[in-house]
Amino acid sequence: MLKDNKLQWLYGGSAVFAALSIFLVVQDVYWFLALPLALAMMLLLFFSLDKLILLLVFLTPFTVKYRHEELGFTIDLPTEPVIVAIMLLFVFRLIYERQYDMRVLKHPVTIILLLNLVWLFVTSVSSELPLVSFKFFVSRLWFVVAFFFAAIYLFREQANMKRFMWLFGTALVIVVILVTYKHYTVGFERNLGYWAVRPFFNDHTHYSAVLALIAPFFVVMSFNRVDSALRKRVALIFFIIFCVGILFSYSRASWLSLMVASAGFIILVFRIQFRFILAGIILLVGSLYLFQNEIIMHLERNQQESSGDFGEHLQSISNITSDASNLERINRWRSAYRMYQERPVLGWGPGTYQFTYAPFQRSEDYTIITTHFGDLGNAHSEYIGPLAESGLPGMAGMLALSLAVLATGVKLYKRAPNREMRLMALGISLGFITYFTHGMLNNFLDTDKASVPFWGMMAILVAMDVFYGKRDDR
Repeated sequence: MLKDNKLQWLYGGSAVFAALSIFLVVQDVYWFLALPLALAMMLLLFFSLDKLILLLVFLTPFTVKYRHEELGFTIDLPTEPVIVAIMLLFVFRLIYERQYDMRVLKHPVTIILLLNLVWLFVTSVSSELPLVSFKFFVSRLWFVVAFFFAAIYLFREQANMKRFMWLFGTALVIVVILVTYKHYTVGFERNLGYWAVRPFFNDHTHYSAVLALIAPFFVVMSFNRVDSALRKRVALIFFIIFCVGILFSYSRASWLSLMVASAGFIILVFRIQFRFILAGIILLVGSLYLFQNEIIMHLERNQQESSGDFGEHLQSISNITSDASNLERINRWRSAYRMYQERPVLGWGPGTYQFTYAPFQRSEDYTIITTHFGDLGNAHSEYIGPLAESGLPGMAGMLALSLAVLATGVKLYKRAPNREMRLMALGISLGFITYFTHGMLNNFLDTDKASVPFWGMMAILVAMDVFYGKRDDR
């Protein structure tokens, strides 16, 4: 009898929800349809946080930005409110339980990350626009708390590391297929690349940077002996799909980042000794210094602008004479450097660059896409942006974090507990190489689609290093 009553309540509730949904859809009210997902997320928040984090990882590539014009804020739906809830719940539990694994807190990556967060807070207090800076700081905080500090406990189990990457990768493959088909309908026209990636991504460079961050993991895992033949084939197919997406994104920075990652792959897999790498770096820097005049003259003779032809588009990377995209990027960097010169220690405040850089532009740097209102984006660099916004310590913190992450990844590749983990460490490290290379030319850590895999992959490396023991050659 009790079972029959439960079924009646279930059927009755479903019928009421269906009737209300039909009524509200007729009235052009659609938010009610999201109620079951919201309720499911609330239950997972309190009873299964690990599954909620994994669900968010899968949903992130599909998020869309909602902007409330009157209140002047944007939010990524449906994930961002839940990420904020995870941060709050995690902080409350931390205050209540008063404990966190000290091995994680003592890890070099964690220490540098915490110092970066402290400095972001300090420079938010001294900011030219405190409200903007504190919004930036809080946004950075909820991604770091949810996908680094909370997710690390999820990665105590090795299987969850793979689940994280596969869930994000699977969702991203679906997005790439949709974007590629949309782009195909207009003949893969380069100038329509911005349109093709929407509403999932802001622009083609953002899209390609996330693909490049994820792609190396899947090509490496296609050689994982532990996985079935089917899974290895699927991993290789995912990699090919990501490469197609990157190719037709026409993002020169992503193409360049994959080249650098390929060089990193050769160095790691063939175990090229550090002294040879150092000698190569010294030779390269010395050549650039000795032949700087000849190099600049050669660059100035390059008149090849961005093009739908892949070869010509690649050649335009070094065009610093007439390519508007390259010239505008240089304009932004020079403006950021002038901002740094005026406030070298504290900077102008996190997130404030786009609101404050306009007066620092010079007429000789203007391009056809320059704005005198300074309202068309950021400094286009994960390193130069912090230099202007948080001073020299801000830039040094980002560089230190990059080096610490790569050092951890390389160490794990050499001595992780088993072959599968070594492959995972290699794939993730190569992904970070693409992002840190891309970071010289663009910055996307203020977006959910870059932040979720970035901090999550960082957490995977730290979890491997902290929770697993000595090398096993199985």
